[in-house]
Amino acid sequence: MNKSTLRPRETIVAIRAIPYAIPYGKPLRFASGSISVADNVLIQIETDNGIIGWAEAPPRPYTYGETQESIIAVVEKVFAPQIIGRSIFDREGIRSLMNRTIGNPTAKSGIDMALWDVIGKRLDISVHQLLGGYTDSLKVSHMLGFDDPQRVGDEAVELRETYGINSFKIKVGRHPIDDDVAVCRAVREALGEDAELYLDGNRGWNAVESAAALRKLADVGLSRVEELNPADEITSRKWLVERSPFLFVADESAPTQATVTREILSGAANALSIKTARSGFTDSVRLIGLAEGLGIETFLGNQIDAHLGTVCSLVLGAAFDATSRHPAELSNWLDLEDSLLTEDLVIRNGEMKVPTGPGLGVDIDLDKLQHYRVDNQMSPLALLT
Repeated sequence: MNKSTLRPRETIVAIRAIPYAIPYGKPLRFASGSISVADNVLIQIETDNGIIGWAEAPPRPYTYGETQESIIAVVEKVFAPQIIGRSIFDREGIRSLMNRTIGNPTAKSGIDMALWDVIGKRLDISVHQLLGGYTDSLKVSHMLGFDDPQRVGDEAVELRETYGINSFKIKVGRHPIDDDVAVCRAVREALGEDAELYLDGNRGWNAVESAAALRKLADVGLSRVEELNPADEITSRKWLVERSPFLFVADESAPTQATVTREILSGAANALSIKTARSGFTDSVRLIGLAEGLGIETFLGNQIDAHLGTVCSLVLGAAFDATSRHPAELSNWLDLEDSLLTEDLVIRNGEMKVPTGPGLGVDIDLDKLQHYRVDNQMSPLALLT
């Protein structure tokens, strides 16, 4: 029997990039920028048998240089012509094709995750199970942006009382550092000693400022810190990590296997944040394995993901032991004024359950997509409803 007859084939016939915009109820402010609207791009892959896969690409120009317009352009003009006509099971071939193009991490990741969604639907199995299926839920951590100390503390208390969340990332990196020190102390006082608190500087301080802030916060009880100063401050970053009493997490400085290896072996970090929005499922699996090989802790980060992006993070994080050990950043969709999913996401007792359906286990509400899309085009799928 010919080997090709043993291999299922489902051909990709279309890849679409659909921009949309949904406001946040309040902006999230941090050292490298702020966001008040989810101006993301839905990635849609369609096969010759009518199976549809979805994922989401969030533009972050201040971190990776991508905009909504650039994501659409590279998906439609570069990646789609290379990928259309290939089998959905040719994941490595498709990855290799996309990697010929430099950069564009969220555009590549959106295609990768939409491809996994298609594969799961084709095989009638969840992506969570395909990836590893380690556990069916994750504890949730929430990101707190710049604001008045009292308001940030009140927000943390409200989130704990409403959703049971007891782990919080506090955005820091302002000048003077005492503004952020005051916020951290206010959150600790509001929540008490049992809550987990950690910092994310988004490269806002230099190493000296970071060290000073950590000295001032020595009694606050932080679990870790993340990207307090820029990665290109090579010598001073290593100096800072050597003096830090906390785990120093590499985030935007280490989005690839090569950069993770560089950061860890150089002593510039000693833990890793993985984000599906920039490494998809395929490369996130590689990063998890690399981190295990290097003997470092992995944390599941958040690219200020909307609802669908959150589902992708949840699916990956719960699939592996390494990424399920710590609360995952899964809750910033709470601030969005609406969702493109047909069913609401739920946080209960500080946890989120993994969807159980095939693929990602969630569906897009096409009427809402038509309402919020910003390209004024009728979705081809609207004809199917």
